[in-house]
Amino acid sequence: MDAEFWHRKWHAREIGFHEKAVNPLLESHFERLGLSAGDRIFLPLCGKTLDIAWLLGRGIRVVGIELSPLAVGELFEELGVAPEVTSVGGLRHHRAEGIDVFLGDIFELDRARLGSVDAVYDRAALVALPPPMRSRYASHVRRISGGTRQLLVTFEYDQSRLEGPPFSVDEAEVRTLYESDYAMSILSTSDVPGGLKGKVPAVDRAWLLEPRS
Repeated sequence: MDAEFWHRKWHAREIGFHEKAVNPLLESHFERLGLSAGDRIFLPLCGKTLDIAWLLGRGIRVVGIELSPLAVGELFEELGVAPEVTSVGGLRHHRAEGIDVFLGDIFELDRARLGSVDAVYDRAALVALPPPMRSRYASHVRRISGGTRQLLVTFEYDQSRLEGPPFSVDEAEVRTLYESDYAMSILSTSDVPGGLKGKVPAVDRAWLLEPRS
Protein backbone atom coordinates (compact mmCIF):
# COMPACT_ATOMS: atom_id res chain seq x y z
CA MET A 1 0.00 0.00 0.00
CA ASP A 2 1.41 3.40 -1.00
CA ALA A 3 0.84 5.30 2.23
CA GLU A 4 2.08 8.57 0.75
CA PHE A 5 -0.55 8.37 -2.01
CA TRP A 6 -3.34 8.37 0.56
CA HIS A 7 -1.72 11.02 2.74
CA ARG A 8 -1.47 13.29 -0.32
CA LYS A 9 -5.13 12.66 -1.16
CA TRP A 10 -6.27 13.69 2.29
CA HIS A 11 -3.98 16.72 2.50
CA ALA A 12 -5.10 17.89 -0.94
CA ARG A 13 -8.75 17.18 -0.03
CA GLU A 14 -9.01 14.87 -3.05
CA ILE A 15 -11.45 12.66 -1.20
CA GLY A 16 -14.18 11.97 -3.72
CA PHE A 17 -14.23 8.43 -2.32
CA HIS A 18 -15.72 9.87 0.89
CA GLU A 19 -19.45 9.51 0.41
CA LYS A 20 -21.61 12.38 1.65
CA ALA A 21 -24.40 10.05 2.71
CA VAL A 22 -24.72 6.62 4.26
CA ASN A 23 -23.95 3.96 1.69
CA PRO A 24 -27.27 2.68 0.28
CA LEU A 25 -25.95 -0.88 0.01
CA LEU A 26 -25.26 -0.88 3.75
CA GLU A 27 -28.79 0.38 4.41
CA SER A 28 -30.29 -2.22 2.05
CA HIS A 29 -28.33 -5.26 3.21
CA PHE A 30 -27.33 -4.57 6.81
CA GLU A 31 -29.94 -6.99 8.15
CA ARG A 32 -28.26 -9.86 6.29
CA LEU A 33 -25.36 -9.61 8.74
CA GLY A 34 -27.66 -10.73 11.54
CA LEU A 35 -26.30 -8.23 14.05
CA SER A 36 -27.99 -7.09 17.24
CA ALA A 37 -27.37 -4.09 19.48
CA GLY A 38 -24.08 -4.55 21.29
CA ASP A 39 -22.49 -6.61 18.52
CA ARG A 40 -19.20 -5.38 17.07
CA ILE A 41 -18.37 -4.78 13.40
CA PHE A 42 -14.97 -4.22 11.76
CA LEU A 43 -14.51 -1.59 9.02
CA PRO A 44 -11.09 -1.87 7.34
CA LEU A 45 -9.67 1.32 5.80
CA CYS A 46 -12.65 3.18 7.24
CA GLY A 47 -11.75 6.81 6.51
CA LYS A 48 -14.31 9.06 8.16
CA THR A 49 -17.30 7.32 6.60
CA LEU A 50 -20.78 8.38 7.68
CA ASP A 51 -21.59 4.67 7.82
CA ILE A 52 -19.93 4.63 11.25
CA ALA A 53 -22.43 7.06 12.79
CA TRP A 54 -25.26 5.10 11.16
CA LEU A 55 -24.04 1.87 12.75
CA LEU A 56 -23.49 3.47 16.14
CA GLY A 57 -27.01 4.85 15.97
CA ARG A 58 -28.29 1.29 15.75
CA GLY A 59 -26.40 0.23 18.84
CA ILE A 60 -23.66 -1.56 16.90
CA ARG A 61 -20.15 -1.18 18.28
CA VAL A 62 -17.60 -0.24 15.62
CA VAL A 63 -13.89 -0.96 15.23
CA GLY A 64 -11.97 0.44 12.28
CA ILE A 65 -8.48 1.01 10.99
CA GLU A 66 -7.38 3.94 8.87
CA LEU A 67 -4.05 5.17 7.50
CA SER A 68 -4.71 8.92 7.50
CA PRO A 69 -4.50 10.89 10.75
CA LEU A 70 -6.59 13.63 9.11
CA ALA A 71 -9.39 11.16 8.44
CA VAL A 72 -9.33 9.82 11.98
CA GLY A 73 -9.29 13.30 13.49
CA GLU A 74 -12.18 14.46 11.33
CA LEU A 75 -14.14 11.29 12.07
CA PHE A 76 -14.15 11.90 15.81
CA GLU A 77 -14.70 15.63 15.36
CA GLU A 78 -17.79 14.94 13.26
CA LEU A 79 -19.01 12.38 15.78
CA GLY A 80 -18.63 15.07 18.44
CA VAL A 81 -16.50 12.97 20.78
CA ALA A 82 -12.95 13.26 22.09
CA PRO A 83 -11.27 9.85 22.00
CA GLU A 84 -8.74 8.47 24.42
CA VAL A 85 -5.56 7.86 22.42
CA THR A 86 -2.88 5.31 23.24
CA SER A 87 0.02 3.71 21.39
CA VAL A 88 -0.30 0.01 20.58
CA GLY A 89 2.86 -1.20 18.89
CA GLY A 90 3.13 0.76 15.65
CA LEU A 91 -0.52 1.81 15.79
CA ARG A 92 -2.40 4.59 17.57
CA HIS A 93 -5.60 3.41 19.24
CA HIS A 94 -8.45 5.95 19.42
CA ARG A 95 -11.17 4.84 21.82
CA ALA A 96 -14.55 6.30 22.76
CA GLU A 97 -17.86 4.83 23.82
CA GLY A 98 -18.86 2.20 21.28
CA ILE A 99 -15.97 2.85 18.91
CA ASP A 100 -12.31 1.92 18.49
CA VAL A 101 -10.26 3.22 15.57
CA PHE A 102 -6.64 2.23 14.97
CA LEU A 103 -4.43 4.64 13.06
CA GLY A 104 -1.78 2.97 10.92
CA ASP A 105 -1.08 0.12 8.51
CA ILE A 106 -3.78 -2.55 8.50
CA PHE A 107 -1.12 -5.26 8.19
CA GLU A 108 0.18 -4.26 11.62
CA LEU A 109 -3.23 -4.95 13.18
CA ASP A 110 -3.41 -8.44 14.66
CA ARG A 111 -6.30 -10.40 16.06
CA ALA A 112 -5.42 -9.69 19.70
CA ARG A 113 -5.42 -5.93 19.16
CA LEU A 114 -8.53 -5.99 17.01
CA GLY A 115 -10.49 -8.03 19.53
CA SER A 116 -13.58 -10.11 18.86
CA VAL A 117 -15.84 -8.97 16.02
CA ASP A 118 -19.20 -10.29 14.84
CA ALA A 119 -19.00 -9.08 11.23
CA VAL A 120 -16.86 -7.21 8.71
CA TYR A 121 -18.14 -4.41 6.46
CA ASP A 122 -15.78 -3.71 3.54
CA ARG A 123 -17.09 -0.89 1.37
CA ALA A 124 -13.86 0.80 0.36
CA ALA A 125 -10.90 -1.38 1.33
CA LEU A 126 -10.59 -4.22 -1.21
CA VAL A 127 -11.36 -1.84 -4.09
CA ALA A 128 -8.71 0.61 -2.85
CA LEU A 129 -5.90 -1.91 -3.23
CA PRO A 130 -3.97 -2.75 -6.40
CA PRO A 131 -4.13 -6.35 -7.64
CA PRO A 132 -0.86 -7.58 -6.05
CA MET A 133 -2.09 -6.68 -2.56
CA ARG A 134 -5.63 -8.07 -2.66
CA SER A 135 -4.86 -11.69 -1.86
CA ARG A 136 -2.71 -10.72 1.12
CA TYR A 137 -5.40 -8.31 2.31
CA ALA A 138 -8.27 -10.81 2.01
CA SER A 139 -6.30 -13.47 3.91
CA HIS A 140 -5.26 -10.97 6.58
CA VAL A 141 -8.80 -9.74 7.25
CA ARG A 142 -10.12 -13.29 7.39
CA ARG A 143 -7.42 -14.22 9.88
CA ILE A 144 -7.74 -11.26 12.25
CA SER A 145 -11.55 -11.26 12.15
CA GLY A 146 -11.80 -14.97 12.91
CA GLY A 147 -13.38 -15.62 9.53
CA THR A 148 -16.70 -14.06 10.51
CA ARG A 149 -19.31 -13.02 7.96
CA GLN A 150 -18.70 -10.05 5.69
CA LEU A 151 -20.70 -7.53 3.72
CA LEU A 152 -18.41 -6.66 0.81
CA VAL A 153 -18.96 -3.96 -1.83
CA THR A 154 -17.06 -4.02 -5.14
CA PHE A 155 -17.01 -2.09 -8.40
CA GLU A 156 -16.74 -3.52 -11.88
CA TYR A 157 -15.85 -1.44 -14.94
CA ASP A 158 -13.43 -1.27 -17.86
CA GLN A 159 -10.14 -0.72 -16.03
CA SER A 160 -8.42 0.28 -19.29
CA ARG A 161 -10.60 3.40 -19.41
CA LEU A 162 -9.92 4.65 -15.89
CA GLU A 163 -7.14 4.28 -13.39
CA GLY A 164 -8.04 3.19 -9.88
CA PRO A 165 -8.58 3.52 -7.06
CA PRO A 166 -11.27 2.49 -6.69
CA PHE A 167 -10.21 -0.48 -8.78
CA SER A 168 -12.41 -2.81 -10.75
CA VAL A 169 -12.65 -6.17 -8.96
CA ASP A 170 -14.76 -8.53 -11.01
CA GLU A 171 -16.82 -11.49 -9.86
CA ALA A 172 -14.20 -14.05 -10.86
CA GLU A 173 -11.52 -12.35 -8.78
CA VAL A 174 -13.78 -12.01 -5.74
CA ARG A 175 -14.56 -15.71 -5.91
CA THR A 176 -10.87 -16.56 -6.24
CA LEU A 177 -10.07 -14.46 -3.17
CA TYR A 178 -12.83 -15.70 -0.88
CA GLU A 179 -14.58 -18.84 -2.09
CA SER A 180 -12.30 -21.32 -0.31
CA ASP A 181 -13.27 -19.85 3.09
CA TYR A 182 -16.77 -18.47 2.58
CA ALA A 183 -20.13 -19.37 1.10
CA MET A 184 -20.77 -16.44 -1.22
CA SER A 185 -23.99 -14.72 -2.29
CA ILE A 186 -24.45 -11.72 -4.58
CA LEU A 187 -27.05 -9.60 -2.83
CA SER A 188 -27.40 -6.97 -5.55
CA THR A 189 -25.82 -5.62 -8.71
CA SER A 190 -26.68 -2.11 -9.86
CA ASP A 191 -25.41 0.58 -12.21
CA VAL A 192 -23.39 3.38 -10.66
CA PRO A 193 -25.45 6.54 -11.38
CA GLY A 194 -23.60 8.68 -13.90
CA GLY A 195 -20.77 6.17 -14.11
CA LEU A 196 -17.71 5.90 -11.91
CA LYS A 197 -16.25 9.38 -11.31
CA GLY A 198 -18.66 10.47 -14.06
CA LYS A 199 -16.30 8.96 -16.63
CA VAL A 200 -16.97 5.29 -17.24
CA PRO A 201 -20.02 3.01 -16.93
CA ALA A 202 -19.74 0.82 -13.85
CA VAL A 203 -21.72 -1.46 -11.61
CA ASP A 204 -21.46 -1.92 -7.90
CA ARG A 205 -22.03 -5.29 -6.35
CA ALA A 206 -22.90 -6.22 -2.78
CA TRP A 207 -21.69 -9.60 -1.55
CA LEU A 208 -22.52 -11.57 1.57
CA LEU A 209 -19.64 -13.82 2.65
CA GLU A 210 -20.58 -16.41 5.24
CA PRO A 211 -18.01 -18.68 6.90
CA ARG A 212 -18.06 -22.27 5.74
CA SER A 213 -18.92 -24.66 8.56
